[in-house]
Amino acid sequence: MSFKSTLCAATALSLITASSAFADGHSKTITIATVNNGDMIRMQGYTDEFTKATGIDVEWVTLEENVLRQRVTTDITTKGGAFDIMTIGMYETPIWGENGWLVALDDLSEEYDVDDILPAMAGGLSHNGTLYAAPFYGESSMIMYRTDLMEKAGLDMPEAPTWEFIAEAAAAMTDRDNEINGICLRGKAGWGEGGAFITAMSNSFGARWFDEDWNAQFDTEAWANTLNFYKTMMDAAGPTGYATNGFNENLSLFQQGKCGMWIDATVAASFVTNPKDSTVADSVGFALAPDTGLGKRSNWLWAWALAIPAGTQQQAEAKQFIEWATSKSYIELVAANEGWANVPPGARTSLYENPNYQSVPFAKMTLDSILSADPNDSTVDPSPYVGIQFAAIPEFAGIATEVSQEFSAAYAGQQSIAVALEKAQALTNDAMEAAGYR
Repeated sequence: MSFKSTLCAATALSLITASSAFADGHSKTITIATVNNGDMIRMQGYTDEFTKATGIDVEWVTLEENVLRQRVTTDITTKGGAFDIMTIGMYETPIWGENGWLVALDDLSEEYDVDDILPAMAGGLSHNGTLYAAPFYGESSMIMYRTDLMEKAGLDMPEAPTWEFIAEAAAAMTDRDNEINGICLRGKAGWGEGGAFITAMSNSFGARWFDEDWNAQFDTEAWANTLNFYKTMMDAAGPTGYATNGFNENLSLFQQGKCGMWIDATVAASFVTNPKDSTVADSVGFALAPDTGLGKRSNWLWAWALAIPAGTQQQAEAKQFIEWATSKSYIELVAANEGWANVPPGARTSLYENPNYQSVPFAKMTLDSILSADPNDSTVDPSPYVGIQFAAIPEFAGIATEVSQEFSAAYAGQQSIAVALEKAQALTNDAMEAAGYR
């Protein structure tokens, strides 16, 4: 490690003391459950710096997104105690905080500067004004596209395109002989995978999950238009097997040069523009997520955040790690070693005020996408829930997982769109009635 990197590592650990680890002469170990996304993998590579300074060992349980959600939900609801820190998001945090399942992060150090967290992120990770998870990174979603293929197709990407334009561009960029798909989108079952994408997309088509009386709305023209548009476009211009592709699968396809466009998490921008990993790093452009002219774009709002389950026996050590991993100094550590384009984005105001980061080509589009996402006003017609790609009620995860499975089956040609929507309508209303909403 260079002197500069060593200095940044020391700075990043200035928030931490080793007393709790060495008080009894023995090191302590915390166990962290996390998702197998690139920024989380990168964080694991720096964990030795944390351990050297504190004596606190870290054990990682790194899981695919759907599996992570299942494991941490089961563990916290059954009080299993398997983890000292969980990687969760804006859906779980307020609900679990209200239930008393998480440790409040209301005593973080002054140096940590909790007020520097972007308001959109702090608000989504709080309950009644109390922070229950600290954002490792925040995101919205946007279009990432091949500028060379767009030029070859004779098209110019608008800064704020419509879905009609996206379908036209996808068809024009598709080149089956050279294994280039015009567009790559999530179709994988899972409420936070393909379910999140199609829900955000549906908002721009005028759809919603529930009306104001909590009646399911899958029997509407808006939902039919959403799924039919998606499937028609993906069948014509998407990759084979798109019904089973999620974030990581599409990331790999894009980095290999096999996608003309990809609409997904803004956090992916650093990976598709990194020449170490991406074969198309020097020809990537960015645009806002599409709309249909109804006043809502199809971008979401999310944070992968670190939270402490209430039953942990390592609360002090867990807070030390969270302060380290989500600090300004950790960002500086990554920047010193890997460049500003590769720091965890979307979490802190100061990052977007930093001239070094302002020069990163996707920084402004990421911030614009985050600021344009409003969980309190996500649908064209009024809805009774908060959330963009989810409805912030405890029952949603289970319902939406089943709904997404029906949708993925339709994408794969195993049933019609009409049948998938009919099943979604019935199972959603049944679940909501059983839960006492209707």
